[in-house]
Amino acid sequence: MRAVICRQLGPVDQLEIGELPDPEPGPGEVVIDVRVAALNFPDTLIIEGKYQFRPEPPFSPGGEAAGVISAVGEGVDWEVGTPVVAVHTQGAFAEKWLVPAAVTLPLPPGLSFEQAAGFTMTYGTSYYALKQRADLQPGETLLVLGAAGGVGSAAVELGKAMGATVIAAVSTAEKAAFAASLGADHTINYGEVGLREAIKEITGGTGADVVYDPVGGELSEPAFRSIAWNGRFLVIGFAAGDIPSIPLNLPLLKGASIVGVFWGSWIRRSPAEAAESFRELYEMAAADTIEPRISAIHEFENYAEALRDLTSRTAMGKVLLRIAAGS
Repeated sequence: MRAVICRQLGPVDQLEIGELPDPEPGPGEVVIDVRVAALNFPDTLIIEGKYQFRPEPPFSPGGEAAGVISAVGEGVDWEVGTPVVAVHTQGAFAEKWLVPAAVTLPLPPGLSFEQAAGFTMTYGTSYYALKQRADLQPGETLLVLGAAGGVGSAAVELGKAMGATVIAAVSTAEKAAFAASLGADHTINYGEVGLREAIKEITGGTGADVVYDPVGGELSEPAFRSIAWNGRFLVIGFAAGDIPSIPLNLPLLKGASIVGVFWGSWIRRSPAEAAESFRELYEMAAADTIEPRISAIHEFENYAEALRDLTSRTAMGKVLLRIAAGS
């Protein structure tokens, strides 16, 4: 099968297209003929050897995709020919993807392969963060950093669906307009104005009840300094590249919590609760309460350009890679 291959851990520009053996499913596994794969920030960390999971090269990166089941292993209830989505650690940037049946879900009703490819991780992560980790309540104020990206845009939509007042913080005027189109009540272009000053003005000095931070870097501390009493600061990831150091006197003075969000571990530890969350997300999608936004769809051969879209942080919504021609 054709695949984007990482032959040694390091910079993403050393990837190449090549041939890997067709996978065969073992007990509890399925093979998916991939139609469309989604790019996510952890993919780049895995390629560079900076993630908590370090696969042995050669391997194909990519942790999220939509496609059709083409083979099933022993003890698997899925039928060949079923359209599905899946999230795993690696392997999605290939024509065939071997994954555990437990990480496979039906294609969300009413969504195309393109929309569904980027649905699972972004909405799954953001809903878990806002519902289970932050216990976001109607009427509270939610500040979303990186609000035009994949998980950020999902957090904006879900925050509105959960009854919050949403402040979307972005780096350009174009991204601010995009966040507003998602339903954000307020936008902050921190490329032009100070983040803390803008939050203070919008909230009347009370701050945000929940801060959703997939960016890290220099934005995290000013965002935390702008949190409300009894606020919850959600650590999603570090798209800026730098892991911030928050002075521990700030949680004390604010009566606030720093809350880690590791969605991948949670779905393995709490599969029944995760399944219920996806049932609720599928209902929102069917009712058009949430709608996956696609920034760009790149053809298989243009995987390098797709990765540049992701790492440059210019994308608004999801960056996708079309694996099967005509899908």
